[in-house]
Amino acid sequence: MGYQIKTSLEPHPEFATYLHEQIKEFNNQHSLPHKQIRVKGAVKQVHIMVVDNDSQWLGGITAELFWNWVELNDFWLSETLRGQGLGGSLLAQIEHIGREHGASKVLLSTFEFQARTFYERHGYKVVGVVEDYPPGSNYYTMVKVL
Repeated sequence: MGYQIKTSLEPHPEFATYLHEQIKEFNNQHSLPHKQIRVKGAVKQVHIMVVDNDSQWLGGITAELFWNWVELNDFWLSETLRGQGLGGSLLAQIEHIGREHGASKVLLSTFEFQARTFYERHGYKVVGVVEDYPPGSNYYTMVKVL
């Protein structure tokens, strides 16, 4: 079978979709949990929103519930709301929601310049680190057992 190798520095969404689908199919064949999660509704989306009196967003959390895990995707608060305990309350709320839905662990990632120490204060442990990513900083994967 002949083939060529082509390189592109331009966006190619069709190729990206092709690769994603091939990896998904491989995972489905070799991992029952991956196959089961693809069932509609198997992944629950969670959004905790902090809003002002005009319903304008001031921060919050987005997460997903699956495989008895909470995967915390994004967590941000406006500067004016930081340092008042609200972040810890939101984190406790997402952990509570996770427990209610059978989660036993929380997974997240953060950069060194973001919130590593905040998460450590709330019981999260570093389980992986990529050094010098971005240059001059580190990237952490953290987990908390609920």
